[in-house]
Amino acid sequence: MGRLTILDGLRGYFLVFMFLNHLTFAGDYLLVKVNHDELGFVEGAQGFVFLSGLLAGLVHGQRALRKGFGAAAGAIWNRAAEIYAYALACVLVILVLQTVLPGSQLYWHHWLGDLSFGRGRLVAASALLLYQPDHLDILPQYVVYLLVTPPLLWLCLRGRWPWLAAGCAVLWLAVQLGAHLPLAAAMDRILPLRAYFNVLAWQLVFMAGLMIGVAMAQGRIDWDRLFRRDRPELAIIAAILLLFFAVWRVWSNHFTMPEPIALRFHALANRGEFGVVYLLNFAAAAYVVAWVIRVGPETASSALRRLARLLQQLFNLPFLRLLGRHSLQVYAWHVIMIYLLKAVDHDWGPFDEATKTLIAVAGIALLAVPALILERAGGFLPSLHPRPAMADRGPGRRPRATATGTPPRSTPSSPPSPHRR
Repeated sequence: MGRLTILDGLRGYFLVFMFLNHLTFAGDYLLVKVNHDELGFVEGAQGFVFLSGLLAGLVHGQRALRKGFGAAAGAIWNRAAEIYAYALACVLVILVLQTVLPGSQLYWHHWLGDLSFGRGRLVAASALLLYQPDHLDILPQYVVYLLVTPPLLWLCLRGRWPWLAAGCAVLWLAVQLGAHLPLAAAMDRILPLRAYFNVLAWQLVFMAGLMIGVAMAQGRIDWDRLFRRDRPELAIIAAILLLFFAVWRVWSNHFTMPEPIALRFHALANRGEFGVVYLLNFAAAAYVVAWVIRVGPETASSALRRLARLLQQLFNLPFLRLLGRHSLQVYAWHVIMIYLLKAVDHDWGPFDEATKTLIAVAGIALLAVPALILERAGGFLPSLHPRPAMADRGPGRRPRATATGTPPRSTPSSPPSPHRR
């Protein structure tokens, strides 16, 4: 079966904007302002992590249903080892470049801290994913999440996902209240700890995707009931929430907040710990986008129909789908490009606005290099990515049976910084 290509397009879209947000020039540049992040608190990193969890639950959930839980667990741990290898390779490449590029310890210091080949303790901490260079810190998250995914997948497959959901919520709340701080301090005394994303808080995004993916693999989600044309109230509430926070985003970015308001707001909008502001915005944006794409073409509103067509065309662009199919390799390559372009800006800059824009656009095009190499080498295997249950089925058709001959369960037919990502 084929894969739901819009998910590839979404991952590619998030990769492009992570590249733009990570790319830095002396004096900033205008192209980065053409960014959904300017009008809200939903960024590429959140979508990227969520889709990774969703595809992990979908792909490995279907593998468990077809081949057994052992096969799925083995594939998950192999993937974790692969991501770990890419993370270490990126660190190694950057440290090698650091030794050959004059001045790199100065202009990369904000991103690397004190990491270098001469600091063995820091290198050891980096190898253990504790001391993380900037822009590379999503990969260590994935390794941790995938290492614990098999038992969580087992819970979801057996319908015990409420226990997982409750545990994830409690863990996220514990971080918001600071319960993790003694543990972080104790770890830092053993080996240096440097990580922007709090893995105990951001797990909420990945695990939400994992649970939805497993439910899709089992055919347990009634999408027609979840996204209804005749019941747009939830989508309207979510859209109002996004508009409310858009005001706060513009206010905090471009105007001065009174200090008492700023202190309270920034405490709730802690990006590294995925504060409640980011949680609410991501949940609202995910529902609105999914509702518009799925229901928008059927509404009476011409504006909604046009918006739905625009989003479908955008997320189905072949270039974005290409990037999304090979997201791990593209992400690792984008990190190396960001570090190299920082060196270019330091040695040959400052550039004028037109040159900055040209470099950014060329960088976006170059993101496809590893994906094209893998495609030409036959690295894309469609059979490993079956079509999710979210794909439309004809009215009245029953879900197809799994390889074991048992139809999946379904809902009755009656009434988705220091630096930005």
